[in-house]
Amino acid sequence: MARVNFRLPDIGEGIAEAEIVTWYIQVGDMVEEDQPVADMMTDKATVEMAAPVTGRVIEIAGAVGDQIAIGSTLVVFETDGEAGAAEATASALGDGPEAADATPPVNAAVTPAQPTTVRPEPVEGRAANAAPETRASTSLSTNGGEGASSNGAGGARKALASPAVRQRAKDLGVDLADIKPAAGDRIRHADLDAFLKYQGGATASAAARAPMASGDDGIEEIKVVGLRRRIAENMAEAKRRIPHFAYVEELDVTAVEALRQAMNAERGERPKLTMLPFLMRAMVKAAAAFPMVNARYDDEANVVSRYGAVHLGMATQTDAGLSVPVIRDAQTRDVWALAAEIVRLADATRRGKATREELSGSTITLTSLGALGGIVSTPVINRPEVAIVGVNRMVERPVVIEGRIEVRKMMNLSSSFDHRVVDGMDAAKFIQAVRRLIEVPALLFAD
Repeated sequence: MARVNFRLPDIGEGIAEAEIVTWYIQVGDMVEEDQPVADMMTDKATVEMAAPVTGRVIEIAGAVGDQIAIGSTLVVFETDGEAGAAEATASALGDGPEAADATPPVNAAVTPAQPTTVRPEPVEGRAANAAPETRASTSLSTNGGEGASSNGAGGARKALASPAVRQRAKDLGVDLADIKPAAGDRIRHADLDAFLKYQGGATASAAARAPMASGDDGIEEIKVVGLRRRIAENMAEAKRRIPHFAYVEELDVTAVEALRQAMNAERGERPKLTMLPFLMRAMVKAAAAFPMVNARYDDEANVVSRYGAVHLGMATQTDAGLSVPVIRDAQTRDVWALAAEIVRLADATRRGKATREELSGSTITLTSLGALGGIVSTPVINRPEVAIVGVNRMVERPVVIEGRIEVRKMMNLSSSFDHRVVDGMDAAKFIQAVRRLIEVPALLFAD
């Protein structure tokens, strides 16, 4: 028998540690080479780690939510191989005498919100410090729980599912082996719901409504890990470090709404226009006159960087939490191109397919709750940006125009600014410029 230490490799982001999001194994499990063992999160990237050998798990590094340093042992395996072979494998992972202080880098780019399987190449014909291979995985794991646990090495494979799904299925008396996943090979809560609905009857309906809680008091404790933990940390840091200045303005969107409907009637194969592309176009044009809002503030170095190009962040809700994909060079796109990019990025983000570049580098952000937008909101600035604009609900109501009462379509914009960088007067003037562009939509298309 041989002991193999699998060290957490350098994922190539210049990071010092990563968070354990999901364990797919536990001590005592038999695993096969290349089988997923854990999901690790760095910033907004979730990386799926795979076993480098076939063997039994005898140690794991910590619990979900723990931070593990790069280069430290993640899993210890016991294998049937010769000791020399095991030492060679360990050396390839940075555990041998020649590489005791080094961890092999991962050269391929990691897709944010999409796991990547990391495994070493075969030791034969490969230097001890060579980089392990990376390859894309088809599963999504940004929710920190849609993982799997399976047995290998000759045993029958278990149905792949997270501990939460397994516990819920157990509570409901459902055998996971009876469920076929809708996508991939991992069973999720949605698959369980679909199975219960298919079974029909009062029993299944009641089971589908059963809470995923333990104990008699109905309390469900959910550990905050993964993307949700990153969101919590980022929001807290933004509110702690940025003195937010809020500004709300009312817009008459009657004209632009009529234009939107007319353009959609003639759109052909082009994407359907919502209000967002028009608002984005207005923000882009207004930012040209107010560059102080299209900026990023490094408050450690006390440097404000103003951008000529507008890289527009688009707050997007996913099953795993809030992400902000970026429409790059939004100032070069018309409303049709903006609409197409909104659809593409939102879909990629919700499916966990957005790239790192598509999820970073925004200079100003637009956020919207759509029909749930309410009357007023106080959006939190996407640090290190200095401004964010929030879209509230559009409503019809009576408005006095030149002494006459007319029914108009009205909507509020709720914005927040970093008061260290943007003065109140400049913030108000910027939003007023956006307002004029929306209320006289022909100006959106003027040079």
